[in-house]
Amino acid sequence: MALNQAFRMLWEQHVAWTRMLIISIAEGLQDESAVTERLLQNPSDMAAVFRHYYGDQIASRFNQLMREHLLLADQLVKAAKAGDEQAAADAEKKWYANADEIAAFLASINPYYSESALRNMLYDHLRMTKEEAVLRISKKYPSDIEKYNQIEKQALEMADAFTDGIVKQFPAMFRI
Repeated sequence: MALNQAFRMLWEQHVAWTRMLIISIAEGLQDESAVTERLLQNPSDMAAVFRHYYGDQIASRFNQLMREHLLLADQLVKAAKAGDEQAAADAEKKWYANADEIAAFLASINPYYSESALRNMLYDHLRMTKEEAVLRISKKYPSDIEKYNQIEKQALEMADAFTDGIVKQFPAMFRI
C-alpha cells in the first residue's frame, strides 16, 4: 500500500507540476523558472523509489530518462507557443524516442513490465499532455481542464502499473 501511495503521489505531482509549467509558459508568467525547478525535482523523487528496489545505478538512469522527458516537454511547449512548427516537431520526435527508451529500460529491469504496455501508456501520456498544452495555448480553457482530468486518471493508472510490477518482482518484500 505504501509503495502504491508513493507512486500515486509522485505521478500526481508529475502531471500537476507539468500542468503548472504549461500554464506558466502559455501565459508568460514570471514563475516559469521556479515551476521548472520544482518540476525537475520529480524525476529524482521517483528515482528514490526505484533506488530502494534496484540500487543507485538503475535509479540514476531512471532519473536521467525522466528528466529528459520533462526537458523535452518544455521545449515542445515553448516551440508550440512560439509557432515554430519545425522545432515543435523535432522536440516531439525526441520526446517519443525518450518514451521508447523509458519503456525499454523499465522492461529490462523488471520482467513484469511489458515494454509494449509501458510504451502505450507513455505514448498516451505524451499525446494527452501535448493536447493539454495546445488547448491551453489556444485559450480553450474548459477543454484544457477536461484534458487534465483525463491525464490525471491515466497517471494514476501508470502509478498502479509501476507498483504492480515491483510487487510481482519482489513479493517477499510485501508479505505481511
